[in-house]
Amino acid sequence: MTAHDYKIFSLNSNEGLAQKVADCIGKPLGKINVSHFSDGEISINIEESIRGYNVFIIQSTSSPVNDNLMELLIMIDACRRASAHQINVVIPYFGYARQDRKAKPREPISSKLVASMIERAGATRVLALDLHAAQIQGFFDIPVDHLLGAPLLATHYLDNPDYEDNDMVVVSPDHGGVTRARKLAEFLHAPIAIIDKRRPKANVAEVMNIIGDVKDKHAIIIDDMIDTAGTICAAADALTEEGAASVTACCTHPVLSGPAIDRLEASTIREVVVTDSIALPEEKKIDKIKVLSVSELIGEAIVRIQANRSVSPLFRERFDGMHTED
Repeated sequence: MTAHDYKIFSLNSNEGLAQKVADCIGKPLGKINVSHFSDGEISINIEESIRGYNVFIIQSTSSPVNDNLMELLIMIDACRRASAHQINVVIPYFGYARQDRKAKPREPISSKLVASMIERAGATRVLALDLHAAQIQGFFDIPVDHLLGAPLLATHYLDNPDYEDNDMVVVSPDHGGVTRARKLAEFLHAPIAIIDKRRPKANVAEVMNIIGDVKDKHAIIIDDMIDTAGTICAAADALTEEGAASVTACCTHPVLSGPAIDRLEASTIREVVVTDSIALPEEKKIDKIKVLSVSELIGEAIVRIQANRSVSPLFRERFDGMHTED
């Protein structure tokens, strides 16, 4: 055994994705037992030696957010006390990311608190996918590799005969998502449009107007996550009223809480493309939802980290490999 050997462990939030990542790399998942005491406290036992190994822990802090976060923190502590050489935390979906600043007085910055907890528990590196706000990387004082889902989403549309490059327009559901929309538009060689809206209260969005030309075009709404689906569905209605030929939506993180599924079912959205960064229960796997796997992307990132190679070229290399232009 050398200092460069590594092991991959999965906690409970997304075991299916973790197994796919392990299969892509060609390594088995490490043996671990996660149980609960009668009062709900979490107990973790790592059932094999990790002394001197680089450990990769795969855990999305999705619903139930607090349980999954505590699992992660306890696992990090267990690895540190078991003399792991490095503790790499792979977080496909980073919960509390929307609380990244003080929007009004006396509010917490919860994403900074979570980052500090992960770091203080003993993590030595974080590998995250499409953080809600890029500045969250700076909340950590350890290295953070930030993966992007846009190339994977773009390939879905480029390989779909229902779409043509000059008929597509990428739509940001708000001003804050313009950078994300522009990145997808670059891959698709398509223009962008912006939904100008105001939000009267949390999880309620009111569409004001559309900046850009969407008439007779296939509108693709992109966001980092879809939570209650209110914003996406309101945007779809506005795009349809403006004469869009069709409306689809895509995101990296399918939070899909509360009335999201019912809203998507009843909406004018033709298809919702998401990734498996969050495990979807059976009742949320409706016909409109198409799930793309980020397992190969995460797997290749892990291999690069192990080999001390740069992660940033991965996005263009994977996109070029998956799609060759005529």
